[in-house]
Amino acid sequence: MQFLQDFIKQAHSDNLKTKGLYPNSFGDLEVRVSFGQGNPAKVPWLGFLASGMSISNGYYPVYLYFKDEEALVLAYGISETNDFGVSWDEQIIESKNLVSEAIQSPPRYGDSYVFRRYSVGNKSGSWEIEIDGVAVTAQKLQSDLDELFAQYRKCLDIEVSDKSSDLSKGLFYMEKQLEDFIIRNWDETEFGEKYELIFQDGVLKSQQYSTAIGPIDILAKDKKTGSHVVIELKRDQTSDDTVGQVARYMGWVKEELKDPDVKGIIVAGSFDQRLHYAQQMVPNIDVFLYQVDFKLSEYKK
Repeated sequence: MQFLQDFIKQAHSDNLKTKGLYPNSFGDLEVRVSFGQGNPAKVPWLGFLASGMSISNGYYPVYLYFKDEEALVLAYGISETNDFGVSWDEQIIESKNLVSEAIQSPPRYGDSYVFRRYSVGNKSGSWEIEIDGVAVTAQKLQSDLDELFAQYRKCLDIEVSDKSSDLSKGLFYMEKQLEDFIIRNWDETEFGEKYELIFQDGVLKSQQYSTAIGPIDILAKDKKTGSHVVIELKRDQTSDDTVGQVARYMGWVKEELKDPDVKGIIVAGSFDQRLHYAQQMVPNIDVFLYQVDFKLSEYKK
């Protein structure tokens, strides 16, 4: 469990980078780590995701490190951004304490559930994980994680066997996962070259930006002009609907955020004539096509 020790140590530094520092997977689950974006997070996290799950839309095992309380919580994680529709088994939810019950006034993640709470202390220059003042062995940490993983897989098996569930229907196509991918790899995309994400008090606000007419997938700002950029993913809807949706959000930004120069971007998986013709009439909306390796290239009219 060296990666857990590394995670705690880095949480007490100013280093927010994670690329290449942690394994990409653990068992058959994807590993995701965050120490904040722009500013250090109050609650760094290390999560484990099944295929089709994302931090902003799903449920998953996760370590939540509440630095101020010196508490590390292995949790039944639940996304804060979107209501996934299904979650952990009812028996788990009914029998476990909320994070908000285990941590006094948690700044985030209070609606997740506690599998195990550990204490973290700095002794002789190294960080030690304890329960009731006794150091927790690597074997115990691994055993706890294995048990939570087993419960996670059981929940997923139940969901997949339900033919009416989203997972069974194959809801998670690439476009369903693009939003998290773009945010996670912002600096490596063409977007990162021109636009910057919006943060408030160290918290990312760009993703699922709240408006009175619904959430914007991603709201960014032009690095040179400071004008807003509405980025929408073309999901299960027609091209006409997508253009109309982007135009509505642009109108909201223009009026409510006082930005007459707002522009729009649609990210789609393929070209179609409806999108092409609709774009002719809305010149300040650009289209990007994603490829199977998730590189972005602009579609030129």
